Amino acid sequence: MAEERRGSWFGFGFCGFGQALGSGRGRQVHSPEPLQTPGEGADVCRVSASWSYTAFVTRGGRLELSGSAGCAAGGCRDAWASEALLVVLRAGPGRGAGTELQAWAPGSALSGEPLWAHTVGPEAEGEDAPGGEPQAGALPLLPGGRAYVSPRPPFYSPLAPELRARRLELGAEHALLLDEAGQVFSWGQGRHGQLGHGTLEAELEPRPLEALQGVPMAEVAAGGWHSVCVSETGDIYIWGWNDSGQLALPSRSLAEVGKAAAGEGTGELYTWGWGKYGQLGHKDTSSLDRPRRVEYFVDKRLQSFLFSTDPSNQKVIWPGRKKTIYLFERMNL
Repeated sequence: MAEERRGSWFGFGFCGFGQALGSGRGRQVHSPEPLQTPGEGADVCRVSASWSYTAFVTRGGRLELSGSAGCAAGGCRDAWASEALLVVLRAGPGRGAGTELQAWAPGSALSGEPLWAHTVGPEAEGEDAPGGEPQAGALPLLPGGRAYVSPRPPFYSPLAPELRARRLELGAEHALLLDEAGQVFSWGQGRHGQLGHGTLEAELEPRPLEALQGVPMAEVAAGGWHSVCVSETGDIYIWGWNDSGQLALPSRSLAEVGKAAAGEGTGELYTWGWGKYGQLGHKDTSSLDRPRRVEYFVDKRLQSFLFSTDPSNQKVIWPGRKKTIYLFERMNL
């Protein structure tokens, strides 16, 4: 089992492909376990989890994949994993080529030519947060907040110049954007109310959420068909589909579809929703429509900093530090 230390990553949930979760033993990990990070003492700063594999990026720029896809590559600044594509932000080919956004087939081992590539301008070559703290991960939003990537065409999408994004999250059919002023925008399909505009209609372009006007937000996250944001004062707003209790409201049936996770003001971790594979971290496979604290991190006196989860909602990877909130739902990307 990996050594537990400040800033260590932990995993729990489905591990049938050897996605480097916990000790790697068995197909399900029902309670958080320290992650087997690539390399002895590797300082992992980014983790992106897809259903069948996980991408790790170290501060030294090394990318490693574990699970159904495997490879190692250098010169990487960020990675975003999905079953359709592996998107990496890395140094371009050739000396002085700058930074390039590349999309690869997950099983390609990053050999040969990428499926597509886009040179990133100097304005989009952002840095980590002050003090060297890892950010929650720039991708799918490019550093600089001028464009984003998705696993479906068009793979690269610029944002309107007036949208100064600081975070962008993708659901199964919708997107959420948080701008520098703390305003939330949403667009895409709205058939489950996931856009938050009071209708089930689709929106082709980013539209501000009128219900949240005047309430500055600090975080946003997109589940498959539900959404969440956290205000600067710590209030949580959730809307969209609730078939598995992922809105923390009573559900008619706890079908195998959704999950949510939150780190509240003390940095404690609460999870609820779909739990078939132990991905809620409560040492069982129960599903919940009410938040429940993950006692493992309380016992270890650890606080949350960020999450990475696979889109199929079958595992969670988490480093123990401060606080934030994310939620995720079963979907196939």
